[in-house]
Amino acid sequence: MKLPRPVIPTLLAITFLGVWEWYVSRGHVNEVLVPSPSHIFKWFYESLVNGELLSATWVTMRRLMIGFAIGAALGVPLGALCARVRWIRDTLGVLALGLQTLPSVCWVPLALLWFGQEESAVLFVVVMGTIWAVVIAVQESVLSVQPLYLRAGMTMGSQGWHLWSRVIFPAALPGIVSGMKQGWAFAWRSLMAAEIFVVILTGFGLGSLLHAGRELLRMDQVMGVMAVVVGVGLLADIIFFAPLERWLRSSRGLER
Repeated sequence: MKLPRPVIPTLLAITFLGVWEWYVSRGHVNEVLVPSPSHIFKWFYESLVNGELLSATWVTMRRLMIGFAIGAALGVPLGALCARVRWIRDTLGVLALGLQTLPSVCWVPLALLWFGQEESAVLFVVVMGTIWAVVIAVQESVLSVQPLYLRAGMTMGSQGWHLWSRVIFPAALPGIVSGMKQGWAFAWRSLMAAEIFVVILTGFGLGSLLHAGRELLRMDQVMGVMAVVVGVGLLADIIFFAPLERWLRSSRGLER
């Protein structure tokens, strides 16, 4: 009998949490530094009841969606230009590759100097963390389109925007979606770095909540916020990216 797909991961998670709870309750570790799952769940429940967690999550998600949308809107056309124009690829494409390796926290001092303790400083860091990953992914996806597709399209009279919209982008779409997924992950990391340092006038997000837990030695709060970040990331993949990738594979006959 084949078990449903979620059963095994769920059993493993329950086992892990049970062993963790038992190990901490036996006094093998300092509970201030490594809280038990029950203490983390207690903080999670209390934060939900008083509205602190929901408010922080809403602030963070709003920033994330706006910053990711701006980064993706800029990154897709820039990546396409890098792929199709050699001198742009040799300049902007090389620059994008270098900037992608730059940790997102390095943009925070510039953001603070240019924008101050404002919402725009946080958005700037998120955009910078997103755009270069998207540029590189789109560039490589377009470059990977088989020349046969281009020749076939041009033979049938396709050119200009029609060639882009009917041939190049559909062929490169799986790679572009993977790049957007990677850009989403980079946007999360950038936002957490920004919210930890830009905390005065920008509202109280998950990064600020994480930083406050560290300052107060509330490791249950720190780990609880980390769990929320992981959970939101998984939900985004389950609700949006995974169905889109399955549809792309099935539409190309790669998956039933």
